[in-house]
Amino acid sequence: MKKQEEKGWFFTSESVTEGHPDKICDIVSDSILDAILKQDPKARVACETFVSNGLLVLGGEITTTAQINKREIIKEAVKNIGYTDSKFGFDYKTCAIIDTVNEQSPDIAQGVDSGGAGDQGLMIGFACKETKELMPLPIILAHKLAKRLSEVRKKNILKYLGPDGKTQVTVEYRNWKPYRVDTVVLSTQHTKEVLYKQEITKKFKKEIEDKVIKPVLGKWIDDKTIIHINPTGKFLIGGPQADTGLTGRKIIVDTYGGMAAHGGGAFSGKDSTKVDRSACYMARHIAKNIVASGIADKCTVQLAYAIGVSEPVSVMIDTHHSGKIAGNLLEPIVRKVFDLTPQGIINYLDLRKPVFTKTAAYGHFGRQEFKWEKTNKATEIKKLAENLLK
Repeated sequence: MKKQEEKGWFFTSESVTEGHPDKICDIVSDSILDAILKQDPKARVACETFVSNGLLVLGGEITTTAQINKREIIKEAVKNIGYTDSKFGFDYKTCAIIDTVNEQSPDIAQGVDSGGAGDQGLMIGFACKETKELMPLPIILAHKLAKRLSEVRKKNILKYLGPDGKTQVTVEYRNWKPYRVDTVVLSTQHTKEVLYKQEITKKFKKEIEDKVIKPVLGKWIDDKTIIHINPTGKFLIGGPQADTGLTGRKIIVDTYGGMAAHGGGAFSGKDSTKVDRSACYMARHIAKNIVASGIADKCTVQLAYAIGVSEPVSVMIDTHHSGKIAGNLLEPIVRKVFDLTPQGIINYLDLRKPVFTKTAAYGHFGRQEFKWEKTNKATEIKKLAENLLK
């Protein structure tokens, strides 16, 4: 056991850039949602997107009074991502768009209209003290790398980059705490100018290392850190030309990088009557406030709902043996502090506003700009917990 602790253990998380095919779909779906919410805050939206070579298909169920130009919204979203030239295999000006959207089923609507959940399911929230964001370190670093990769492309710092890209970070843990970054994998679409005899040049790799990897990872890397940059040798063909994309296919990227459980539901394209989005936001908010209160170093929250029923059928709190108070004793505190009905969550987190396009890339959690990331209930939770310990 001592030898194992000295060597540590390893955990890996990945992220993708906004130009990844799956993220194109998430961004398009949430762009449609936001455009509708601007006109009709009580719209029912479950919008799915599929992309392939030169083709984008919009589907799902939408019931709204809003009048929007879906085609123009889609093109603007793809343009903002960076697919503005056919050299990257996908172009907002020429891609074919098929719209197959219909209205929400009245069988679902009758349950939601009465204040119930829009579906059954279980939703997970998680927080830990590994980072200032109270998120696991591997996914935070993977997101920051992916975001930096898009930043140097959009600012023309590295002019030869394409929109598609993926990052992966392996963190070594010792004594259950992050110790160092062991391995970095970064794959990014690029143009032909960085090739020499069909292989990417050393200059390209050095520029990626100096402009993207080192500024993000800083103190976490050392002379033993392994760095793989475009390990296949080149990445000319990317985006929808290279692979299909689908809304909701990056749920682990969207949440905790595999460090926590996942309920199974995706987020993008769904209005907040769908508890697989809104209740996940609330579960994260609860977990983060519990950790921020100081009564636990790590916390998982599970909420579960039945379609058409307003109160959750179960609430589970697990502090992973890091808490000053047992998880089952925290459940009544959570129910007292937070309104866990779908309508209560929507009102408390202000989820009728068009804030969702910003969530679609680089993670839904760990970003202070969103209301579910606030720790405004930490003091109240701490006081209630301390009263139980007296």
